[in-house]
Amino acid sequence: MPLPQKKRWVSMAKGLVLGALFTSFLVLLYSYAVPPLHAGLASTTPEGTAPCSPEPAEPETQTPANSSAGACQPRRDIVFMKTHKTASSTLLNILFRFGQKHGLKFAFPNGRNDFDYPAFFARNLVQDYRPGACFNIICNHMRFHYDEVRGLVPPNATFITVLRDPARLFESSFHYFGSVVPFTWKLSGRDKLAEFLQDPDRYYDPNGYNAHYLRNLLFFDLGYDSSLDPGDPQVQEHILEVERRFHLVLLQEYFDESLVLLKDLLCWQLEDVLYFKLNARRASAVPRLSGELYRRATAWNVLDARLYRHFNASFWRKVEAFGRERMAREVAALRRANERMRRICIDGGRAVDAAAIQDSAMQPWQPLGAKSILGYNLKKSIGQRHAQLCRRMLTPEIQYLMDLGVNLWVTKLWKLIRDFLRW
Repeated sequence: MPLPQKKRWVSMAKGLVLGALFTSFLVLLYSYAVPPLHAGLASTTPEGTAPCSPEPAEPETQTPANSSAGACQPRRDIVFMKTHKTASSTLLNILFRFGQKHGLKFAFPNGRNDFDYPAFFARNLVQDYRPGACFNIICNHMRFHYDEVRGLVPPNATFITVLRDPARLFESSFHYFGSVVPFTWKLSGRDKLAEFLQDPDRYYDPNGYNAHYLRNLLFFDLGYDSSLDPGDPQVQEHILEVERRFHLVLLQEYFDESLVLLKDLLCWQLEDVLYFKLNARRASAVPRLSGELYRRATAWNVLDARLYRHFNASFWRKVEAFGRERMAREVAALRRANERMRRICIDGGRAVDAAAIQDSAMQPWQPLGAKSILGYNLKKSIGQRHAQLCRRMLTPEIQYLMDLGVNLWVTKLWKLIRDFLRW
């Protein structure tokens, strides 16, 4: 029999306190285990070391495949600023596969699956980091710090990120992270999201634990102050800074078109950008935001809304430059190839609830207190030609990181605690 509402929240509150104390202990251990940063966050490279340099054969300019300059070489130096709840786990899988296929060097976190988020990224958080180290790909969750990242990759590295309609992102973030944001515990109705949006200032505490997840999360992830007044000139300055620093900003709502642009920019093959949707949430019994609630969610995340509008416009300018007819052809080819892989790889042909996943290696990480993230069952009889690709395309982030040799002792220990407490 399920616990009464009050007892359930009391139990979760006690668990979160225990978790917070345990995490603090781990952070203390971690601080002793990791050497201090050799230079301050404002520096571009560690003191006394040369900046990361590209291999001599690597071109200095970003020349897409459709350029008049002629044939291009595949780009292998990539920074993916992984934002939350934007289909970024799907793109992460694409980068893992490409890097693994070509034997590239990843900058991975040490001990966990993110770079000490929500703290700012610092290069000493990279597993096995040494001053002067140079990497091909950085792609795990972080709070972006450009100078720290810039010093770890060659000067001609390609910077990409992905955005999502802020109201939809807020809705997804609220359902995924809401239970670990204490100010949401005051919400008592069946539809907590709607209740919050009726009067968000009544509940929101900007200094509260994990509050960043529930307002202007894109702005926060990109390293900016998510509580800026919308009229502050810094808002537009930050948006233009993102435009200068990133070669391509993908849109979750137009994911296939985004991948076509990415494939062109990086001079990759179609196989390199094949994908299955990973880390997707089961459809909620509560209706999606619409009408007035959608407008309220957009207004509540106004900084993200301005950011999204800016890059939505620039995205379609890139599509126009690429060519609408050409885009339609390449999107159709990508979808046909994805559909073919779905028939080859996925048992039953679709994502299933966590309880129906047969292989623990295919079990995705779940939000606290729920099992709402879908996963897949790999077909048992797959030809040798596709067996490896199928498994890699379907492997969730945590398991893929372990396959790539990442030390995830903090994440593993946290999972043991969650399993013991049945969270």
